[in-house]
Amino acid sequence: MAIPRSHSYAVVLCVSFSLFWEQLSSSPLNQRPIIGILAQEASYSFDKLGKSYIAASYVKYIESAGARVVPISISLTEDQYQKLFYSINGLLLPGGGANLKTSQFSKNAALFYKLALQANNDGTHFPIWGTCLGFEELTVITSGKKLLINTDTSNVPLPLNFTKDAKDSRMFKDFPVDLMKALAVEPLTLNSHRWSLSVKNFTNNTELRNFYKILSTNMDSQGIEFISTMEALNYPIYAVQWHPEKNSFEWSRKKYIAHTPNAVKVTSYMAEFFVNEARKNWHQFCNETEEKNALIYNYAPIYTENISSFEQIYIIDGN
Repeated sequence: MAIPRSHSYAVVLCVSFSLFWEQLSSSPLNQRPIIGILAQEASYSFDKLGKSYIAASYVKYIESAGARVVPISISLTEDQYQKLFYSINGLLLPGGGANLKTSQFSKNAALFYKLALQANNDGTHFPIWGTCLGFEELTVITSGKKLLINTDTSNVPLPLNFTKDAKDSRMFKDFPVDLMKALAVEPLTLNSHRWSLSVKNFTNNTELRNFYKILSTNMDSQGIEFISTMEALNYPIYAVQWHPEKNSFEWSRKKYIAHTPNAVKVTSYMAEFFVNEARKNWHQFCNETEEKNALIYNYAPIYTENISSFEQIYIIDGN
């Protein structure tokens, strides 16, 4: 998909002077980061409520680390998506359920991915985070193939089997030593997926192997070793097959979610890491009105624990 550079530069020039001077005169880090979260098509549980949704736990996850959230609709034009890219400071691809090649979620993820690569290549730090479905989507976008295999991991809390690259990774290098030990021995990471990227398929694929490094793996009950955490070698792109947001913000008894003090610390450190990555980006909305109109505060969460594994969701594209 071609990205018109003239359009990109025009958007970049649309900058609020007050925020511009704040950038010049204060911290080198953005103190008002905004993360975009991709909405996905509503499933059969939610289709009567609206056309697309975002689970509220992802919003709380980002907000808990000091950032605000902009929901990204499935119904915008390509120009609107491009303008939005230059208004936010990072992107989260959440978990859920969507076709990894044909859904609007997948198309939007691919567009933002290409914009992020271009921005980073041009010297602008723009991070992307993928959780569960987001992890899977990133593997498809990067490789151009669906290399996932079926695994017995639909509701399993596990410790992480760290690789030698984890210690010096951007994601984990500043984690407290005791929390890293806890992650390695305690079942603090909930796996809630039926598809995984096996270490074998990763190793055999040149595109994935040259783009990401594996930070942790896990084994399912059938003895299949799959990748649970990875980060890009040369870009601020991060992916976890497990759910760091659920430890603090989902309470369904249908899921084996850890709520111990260490589990909550994992949520906190992972969220803070990603938000701090977004602080390195200075994209801005053109004015305060545009910013306010885009924020998640314009939507009300709906209680959905009785019809799904999510406590609450936001309907983004209503009926």
